[in-house]
Amino acid sequence: MKRVFAALAAALLCASGSSAVVVPVPEPDQSVIEGSVLPPKLSAFRLFWPDSSQPLESLTPYTLRTALFSDYTEKHRMFWIPKGRKASVAADGGIAFPVGSIIVKSFGWPDVNGGRPVETRLLIHRAEGWVALPYIWDADGKDATLALGGRRVAVSFKSPDGETHDIRYAVPNKNQCKECHSLSGEIVPIGPKARNFVLPAGATDYWRGITFDKPAALKPVMPQWDDPKSGSVADRARAYLDVNCAHCHNPAGSASNSGLFLRWTDDPTTVNYGIGKRPTAAGRGSGGMDFAIAPGDPDHSYMIYRLESTDAGIAMPEVGRSTVHKEGAALLRQWIAEMPKASH
Repeated sequence: MKRVFAALAAALLCASGSSAVVVPVPEPDQSVIEGSVLPPKLSAFRLFWPDSSQPLESLTPYTLRTALFSDYTEKHRMFWIPKGRKASVAADGGIAFPVGSIIVKSFGWPDVNGGRPVETRLLIHRAEGWVALPYIWDADGKDATLALGGRRVAVSFKSPDGETHDIRYAVPNKNQCKECHSLSGEIVPIGPKARNFVLPAGATDYWRGITFDKPAALKPVMPQWDDPKSGSVADRARAYLDVNCAHCHNPAGSASNSGLFLRWTDDPTTVNYGIGKRPTAAGRGSGGMDFAIAPGDPDHSYMIYRLESTDAGIAMPEVGRSTVHKEGAALLRQWIAEMPKASH
């Protein structure tokens, strides 16, 4: 946002005829972003201050009303759009970032490494398409190293209920990045959607106008999954499924053959949403249960069975967590328990 404020200050000074000088804000290295190399060190992109995990102020932070669960990590999200280019809202509600943009997401825990990030993932929009790169921060916290093959990182942290978790946190490899970010075989961003995307409070109308083609299309209408004031139990459960499951469970996603579609825009009363839906293949994933969602009966809904498992052959989502999101599963349990049993 500092870039915004600096630009506005420059305009005001110019208009007033002042001779004061506006100090330019450091910016990412556009030649690296739009180049073809995969830098071994994160610092090559110039996204953070030197020898630090502190991001440049020229990147724009954003949040999501409902976020993907990743082992209780705290995530810091930012994006960069080159000057003179604009993002737009696509027909499906996704945000279409122009070539030369970069989306940055850092993962960490407040009680691990003094709160410094453990990893930072990049989504880079180059002329040939989106490129997903995972970087793991070095022990001294001054830079991060490219980890195309992924890695397990031993961490110990406390979840919000005070329980201590000792896990080998999974930094995804390049193929796993593609598994979640794949739509019709192409890598795309899965988090920023107009219905879930929240810009910082300081984002002025002027800045929105030079950054987005139609800023009025940015309408974060989806509820916050853990805030009862933001929506009903059913709506918050649907928001949770949209963010945590629908990037695979949609007609063009990697789980399209399941026939289970969990987007916010899908009809939540149909079999394709899981209501009375039988498993597509015999296997441990169903736990011997008949339906993904058995209305009124969460204990016999294999959607809950898979969400509450950490077994690699059963757990859903398949990547991105080593722990059970008890609070998220509890919301879905409540949603299913409140369904009339006669509705399937």
